Amino acid sequence: MTLSVQTVAVIGSGIMGAGIAEVAASQGHPVLVYDIDAGAIARAIEGIRSRLASRVARGKLSAEASEKTLSRLTPVTDIQALAAADLVIEAASERMEVKKALFAQLAEICPPQTLLTSNTSSISITAIAAGVLHPERVAGLHFFNPAPVMKLVEVVSGLATSNEVVEQLCDLAIRWGKQPVRCQSTPGFIVNRVARPYYAEAWRALEEQVAAPQDLDAALREGAGFPMGPLELTDMIGQDVNFAVTCSVFNAFWQERRFLPSLMQQELVLGGRLGKKSGQGVYNWRSDKPTVGWYEAVSDGDSAGYSEKRSDGVTKIDDLLLIDTQGETAQALAARYACPVVVIDRLEGDVAVIASADSNPDSATRKAVHYLQQRGKRVLQVADYPGLIIWRTLAMIINEALDALQKGVAREEDIDTAMRLGVNYPRGPLAWGEQLGWQRVLILLENLQRHYGEERYRPSSLLRQRALLESSYES
Repeated sequence: MTLSVQTVAVIGSGIMGAGIAEVAASQGHPVLVYDIDAGAIARAIEGIRSRLASRVARGKLSAEASEKTLSRLTPVTDIQALAAADLVIEAASERMEVKKALFAQLAEICPPQTLLTSNTSSISITAIAAGVLHPERVAGLHFFNPAPVMKLVEVVSGLATSNEVVEQLCDLAIRWGKQPVRCQSTPGFIVNRVARPYYAEAWRALEEQVAAPQDLDAALREGAGFPMGPLELTDMIGQDVNFAVTCSVFNAFWQERRFLPSLMQQELVLGGRLGKKSGQGVYNWRSDKPTVGWYEAVSDGDSAGYSEKRSDGVTKIDDLLLIDTQGETAQALAARYACPVVVIDRLEGDVAVIASADSNPDSATRKAVHYLQQRGKRVLQVADYPGLIIWRTLAMIINEALDALQKGVAREEDIDTAMRLGVNYPRGPLAWGEQLGWQRVLILLENLQRHYGEERYRPSSLLRQRALLESSYES
């Protein structure tokens, strides 16, 4: 089946189809842009023309290169014309029945050596290939939006996909300036599976009235280094799109609780509050965003003259305990230790999220805030919530990545690369787990599972293994 890919066909002229067509054409390939609607193809090509013109105006592209790219695009409304393609990339409707019928038709039209790929973000490649002639040539080739900019491509194998086809597609992606990652066909593949907790834990915190949306977003954006907070990100993606992917993954995993969709997000979708594109979502995009509730500076007089003792994630200040979160509430810890407790959620940055036990006097919280501010921390106070925001979210992402690794979805390096390049995480989740400590991640999840009594927070068996190895090295 080895062949040199020359002519590329792209099915679908929406945002993703147009973006993929632009990528292929800019790399020198003749590109057949297929859609049943000729007007849609014309609009897609005009959009490409506009983007290229913008790059020319900014000095990022020569006028000659722009014209050559556009000259390689051929509109096609007769599917029989795709017989000339060496590679077909389908970027049409995200509906299984549509894809199956389309690929069965392509298999009849195209020669056996033509590579047939889908840009689907979550539909099974195995299912798409079932019943197709020569199913070994069917694979996923999942680009990320905007395709001309984003480096990541998930190359997805179904049960029948040949290794040779995967290698060909990976080599092609590299020649196109992309970074391919290999993965098996499983709901959500790598990125849309491992990223689910980033959204899910934010929705849960919002539903439990832990903090205002802007505070939850600030905690993860400024406290953990994510480029956008999860709630503002769902507004940018579109609440309808993000909710649909969550539902798809949830149902594909037989209603696994850790993928449970949010009723609050469903309400936004039902109400037409789809995010930035509709002007209203979690945030009102027609006005300024609300202010983050950073704690005001606490004066020296509130906390002067205290004694301090630190050990193993616990700082004792007079009769107050500052405890790094391990998944228990401040109130549970205050009852255990019979003293005021403030729980802290922090990484290595300058942000500390705190929760105070309800039984604490106000002076204890102010003392904790002063202590943290004196050490250069910006402080956000949220409701007393097990695991708080940063650590809880990271633990769930790490746990999901480990589950995907253990089940053979992808290699460790591909999972970390996918999350860094596909959704711009500051670190790959498995590298993050190594840095933060497997034991602490395990303890936090066990405490969350104990608190809620839910399978949602069940630690993966691979996390338990890594925690045991870590403890044996330490001993």
